[in-house]
Amino acid sequence: MLEENVLMGGAHIINLSIPGREKNLELKNLVLDLNGTLSVDGILVEGVESRIDLLKKDLEIYLLTSDTLGCGSTIAEELGITVFKVGSEQGGQDKLDFLNTVGPEETIVIGNGFNDRLVLEHAALSIAVIGGEGCCVQALQQADIVVKDILAALDLLFKPLRIVATLRD
Repeated sequence: MLEENVLMGGAHIINLSIPGREKNLELKNLVLDLNGTLSVDGILVEGVESRIDLLKKDLEIYLLTSDTLGCGSTIAEELGITVFKVGSEQGGQDKLDFLNTVGPEETIVIGNGFNDRLVLEHAALSIAVIGGEGCCVQALQQADIVVKDILAALDLLFKPLRIVATLRD
């Protein structure tokens, strides 16, 4: 179980109080990008599967991908999460539409690409990963936190006081 988790209304959430923010974050969704975030060159980063297995107990997890490399369905099945294919010509608007459906105020987003910049901007908590494929500057500028890779991003969710320390006034 994650630190700082509480049971609320039958669903687990991550509840964060960050000094300097007007309200607590009550996070119940995790939206993930695939290419360059969870995978490098279409191959799932080692260590992601075990972390996702643990996080599924506490968060609803969604994979959003343009599926440039055609591995989205396979990786989603391997992780046991739902995949949503998004358009590649909409500049991320379809990802933002999805975020608005699940509720940006209760969602963590992790991504690295240009088409992630809008969801990173509007999510309650956003994490950009640099990783093996790099990170788009516009995505980097919209993120609350930037980390070196997906494992560091997911590990923040197991140690939410790291998030508090990074984002506090």
